[in-house]
Amino acid sequence: FAFGQGLPDDPMALSRAQLLAHIREIVGATALPVSADFQAGFGASSAEVAESVRMCVDVGVAGLSIEDATGDDERPLFPLAEAVERVQAARQAIDASGRDVVLTARAECFLVGHEDPLSASIERLVAYAEVGADCLYAPGLSASEDIAEVIAAVAPRPVNVLAVDPSMTVAGLEELGVRRVSVGSAFARVAWQAFMTAATDVAREGRFTTLSSAARFDTLNDLFNGARA
Repeated sequence: FAFGQGLPDDPMALSRAQLLAHIREIVGATALPVSADFQAGFGASSAEVAESVRMCVDVGVAGLSIEDATGDDERPLFPLAEAVERVQAARQAIDASGRDVVLTARAECFLVGHEDPLSASIERLVAYAEVGADCLYAPGLSASEDIAEVIAAVAPRPVNVLAVDPSMTVAGLEELGVRRVSVGSAFARVAWQAFMTAATDVAREGRFTTLSSAARFDTLNDLFNGARA
């Protein structure tokens, strides 16, 4: 079997206009608060980040995140001073809007292969908290002692943790003091793996056994009817 042309899982895959259109559609589809993964802020300068953030706030988000990864393998992270300016610009844009939008600042040190990701993440997250980030996030944190160290460093600001380790539990993270938990793209990837397993079973083995785990129509109808209520 083969897939049609799609978008890769890459922060540069969508333009600002495309992402804002997607966010607008999601905000319009639910009464729940929506937080947007707003990449590095869609701007080469802090002024451009502020303008992009203003546009995102205008779409109606309840929160957004700004990360410090550049997307450039030669210099994967913005220098600390520049990264701080970008977070501060996002904060000022939100404040100027007069809207109650949660600003999450992300330190991408673990994800870009920094030689000392914990220390670098703590340094960056503390600096981001000082310029007004509401929530701090270092995706890739997994060891309990590292999570606890980050929480202590930025207290009393809340910390978000990405559930990257299957041994993690919500109760265990709560006990450490984690205030918010993300699963990233994991739900989508679980669904895609189930699809690929079933399709491979049919295409290569000529069997339909994996289809027995499919959700029932009435279950799905109840789910979507509830979502529209």
